[in-house]
Amino acid sequence: MLIRFFYWQSPVFLRLLFTLMAVSISPTLLASESIDEIVVTADFRGRDAQSVPVSVTVLGAAEIEEAAIQHFEELVFLVPNMNWSGDGNRARYFQLRGIGELEQYEGAPNPSVGFLIDDIDFSGIGSVATLFDMQSIEVLRGAQGSRYGASALAGLVYVQSREPGEEWNGHVQLTAGQDDARAAGFAFGGPLTDNAGIRVSAHQHRSNGFRDNSYLGRKDTNGRDEGSLRARLSWQVSDDWQVNVTAMYIDINDGYDAFAIDNSLEMLSDKPGRDAQRSVGAAAKATWSGADDFILTSITSLADSSIRFSFDADWGNDIAWEPYTYDFISSNWRDRQTVTQELRLVSTDSGRLFADSTDWLLGFYLSDMHDDLATLNQGDYFDPFWDYSLQLDDRFNSEFQSLTTALYTQLNAELSATQHLSAGIRVERRSSDYADSSALTLDPAETMFGGELAYHQELTSAVSSYLSLSRAYKAGGLNLGVLPDERRLFDAEYLWNLEAGVKSRWFDDALTLNAAVFYTRRYQQQVRNSFQLVPNDPASFVFLTDNAAEGRTIGLELEMNWHSSQTFEWYANVGLLNAEFSDFKTPEVDLSGRDQAHAPNYTLALGGIYRHPKGFFARVDLSARDDYFFDVSHNQKSLAAKIANARIGFDANRWSLTAWARNVFNENYAVRGFYFGNEPPDFPDTLYTKRGDPRQLGVTFDARF
Repeated sequence: MLIRFFYWQSPVFLRLLFTLMAVSISPTLLASESIDEIVVTADFRGRDAQSVPVSVTVLGAAEIEEAAIQHFEELVFLVPNMNWSGDGNRARYFQLRGIGELEQYEGAPNPSVGFLIDDIDFSGIGSVATLFDMQSIEVLRGAQGSRYGASALAGLVYVQSREPGEEWNGHVQLTAGQDDARAAGFAFGGPLTDNAGIRVSAHQHRSNGFRDNSYLGRKDTNGRDEGSLRARLSWQVSDDWQVNVTAMYIDINDGYDAFAIDNSLEMLSDKPGRDAQRSVGAAAKATWSGADDFILTSITSLADSSIRFSFDADWGNDIAWEPYTYDFISSNWRDRQTVTQELRLVSTDSGRLFADSTDWLLGFYLSDMHDDLATLNQGDYFDPFWDYSLQLDDRFNSEFQSLTTALYTQLNAELSATQHLSAGIRVERRSSDYADSSALTLDPAETMFGGELAYHQELTSAVSSYLSLSRAYKAGGLNLGVLPDERRLFDAEYLWNLEAGVKSRWFDDALTLNAAVFYTRRYQQQVRNSFQLVPNDPASFVFLTDNAAEGRTIGLELEMNWHSSQTFEWYANVGLLNAEFSDFKTPEVDLSGRDQAHAPNYTLALGGIYRHPKGFFARVDLSARDDYFFDVSHNQKSLAAKIANARIGFDANRWSLTAWARNVFNENYAVRGFYFGNEPPDFPDTLYTKRGDPRQLGVTFDARF
C-alpha cells in the first residue's frame, strides 16, 4: 500500500526505479555480490548487526558519503520511524518511534534520544553532527535501558569518525553548489610506528541557508558556517593494552532567520539571530586483556560546549508593522561541560559461567554535568489607536549541576547451539542542584531501574528471530517560570517495550531482509506543553513538563538491502507507527486518544545505486512520510512530504567527480510548526512553519592518495 501510494504520487521516478530493478536482476550474479558483515559497535560486545536482538540501522562510510552532503539531518529520512524537529538552523532534537524532544530545554537537560560522537555525549545538542570523514552511524531504535540509561529512552545515535588505517592514505574533498555553498575538507592518516597510528581531518562548509531577507537586502541571515577539526590516535601499548584517543573541535556558527509571517522563504526580520555551538571534546578508550577470564575497558570523555541561540521574535521590522511599534528579540547563552567515566568488565571464552554456557558483563558509569544558562528577552509594543504600550526587559540566569552514577550487568546464555537468552539490568542514581536568578533553588534526586530480557534463535544459518521485553526510564526534572508549586517538579517516566523481530540473509548474502514489530507503553509520560502569557508578546511563552499522560505505541520496521547484480544495489526502509496518548489531561489541554507530536504514521525510504566497473555511478533516494502533529499545545499538522535526491558521477579510483541534486522536485515541506498570535493588532492564532531546504544542485570532487 505504501509503495503504491508513493508510486502514484511520484510516477516518473517510481516507474524508472522499478524498471531499472527489473532489468538489473541477473540470477547468475546473485551469489557473486554479497553484503559485508556489519558490526554494531554500540553493542557492548561488538556483535554482527544480524545477531543483535534490537532494531538497528547501520550506515557505513560509503552510504554516508553518497546519501548526504554535510550534516546528519540529511540522513534522518533514511531511518525507519525517525524524525527531527527544526527548532534551530540544524537538527539537534530527534524522535525515534514518536519519542523525543522538540525544542530547546530549560533548566535540566533531559534528552530521550542519546547522541554520542566518538563516545562523547552530545545528547540534546547534536547540531555538531557534521559528516566529513565519518566511519559509521548506528541508530538503535527502542528502549536502551540497561545499555545507556536515562538518555536513551527512545534509542541511541552512535557516530564514529574514521580510525587510522594500516597504510598511509589521504582524502581531499571540494564541494560547490547552489545557495552559494562551498566546502573543503582534508583528511590523512596511517601508522606512526608498528604499534600506533593517527588520523587527522579538517573541514569547512559555508552556505547562505536558503533564505532571502528582503528588508536587509541579504541572502545569508540564515547562513551556515560550519567547521570541524578531528584527530584519532590508536596505540597498541603492549600485548595487553590497547588505547584509542580522539579529540575534536567543532565550530557551528550558523545564522537563524527561518520563520516568515507568510511561511515563505522571504524574511522580513531586522534583527536576525544566531544558532551557534562551539564544542571541544576528547575521549580515551583503554582496553586491558591481560586476565584470562575477562577484558577490562575504560572510557573517559569530556566535552565543553558554548551555545548561543537567538532570534528576532517578531519576525518583522518597523516598516512591516507600521503604524504599530512591534519589536522583540530573544537570546540564550548556554555553557555545558560534561565529564563521563565508564568501566566495563566483559567475560572471555574462558571466563564464561554455568558450565561455559554464559557470557557476562559488569559495568560502572559516572557522569558529571554542569549547565549554565543566561537568557535575555527584550521588546517594545505600542498601539497608537488604543494608546497601549508594553516594554519588556527580562533577564534570567540559571545554574544546573547533576551527578549520575549507574551500575549495570548483562548475562548472555547459550541454551543450545541455536538458542540464546540474554538479560540485563541497570540501576541509576541522579542527584541534581539547581539555582537561578529568581531565587529558585532545588536539589531533586532519584533512583531509577531499567533492563531487558531477550530470546534469540537461529532458525537457519541465514535466518534468525528474537523476542525482547525491556524497561527504560527517563529522569524527572523541574519547570521554570510563574507556575503553581505542585507543577514545579515532574517525576521520572518509565517505558515498557515488547518487540519481536526477524533478521535474514538470502542468495549467499546478496539480500538482507530485517523486520521488527513492537508494542510500547509509557507510564508517567513526560509531556512538554506551552502557552503564551501575553498575547502581544511573542517571547512570553511558558514551557512546562507534566507527568500528565500514558502513551501507547504500536509499530513495524522493515529494512531491505539487495545486491541484485554486480552493478546494481537496492534498498527499502519502511516504518509504520501508531503512537497516541491513551490518557492526557492537563489544565490546558485534553488530548486523550490523539497521536503524539512528530510521530508520522508511516516513513518510507527506497532507492537504487548503480556502479559500473569502468567507474560510472548513479544513485537515487526517494523518501516519504505521513503528516504529523507539530506539538501537543495545538492540533495543527504538517503536510505529507515526498523528497527525491539524486547523484551521478565518475570514479577513477584515485579521484571522483559527482553531480548531485537534493530535493529534486523542490518539495515544500515543514520541519517545525508553531500556532500562536504574532501579527498586531489582533494577534490571531496562526500556524507558522519552518520550511525544509528547497532544491539544491551541486558538484563534489574527491581525491584519494
